[in-house]
Amino acid sequence: MVTTTLNSQQLTRMATDLRLACMRISRRVRFESSHDVAPHQFSVMCRLEEAPRTPGELAEIERVAKPSMTRTVAALVERGLVLRQDDPTDRRSVILSLTDDGRRSLAAIRRKRDAWMASRVALLTHEEQDVLARATVILTKVAGE
Repeated sequence: MVTTTLNSQQLTRMATDLRLACMRISRRVRFESSHDVAPHQFSVMCRLEEAPRTPGELAEIERVAKPSMTRTVAALVERGLVLRQDDPTDRRSVILSLTDDGRRSLAAIRRKRDAWMASRVALLTHEEQDVLARATVILTKVAGE
């Protein structure tokens, strides 16, 4: 197997192309499955699936302003996807958690996203699927996980 080293310009171009491809895939996956829950709401629900949190914690994790998070949470509470309860240790604060409907909604969105991705990968040749399987390991490394 012959390997070649990319020069700086080639590396930059490949990095740009890879970033754009990843962004397009991410956007398509979100679009295909998020008609009921906006992407920012889905992200908040995923954080609450990990553990109950305060609105301030969510704002910090999601890197948004507290008023923006307050609006996002209010919409999710109104739809019955998130439960808001008084914090037993600090009456000035509230703790947010997913409801059973919120958990079912997350599971349904994930199923739709996985089905869309699987349908696209199924269109590829066996060789292309093999390359993607290997690339997944590499991309996970690039992502720092």
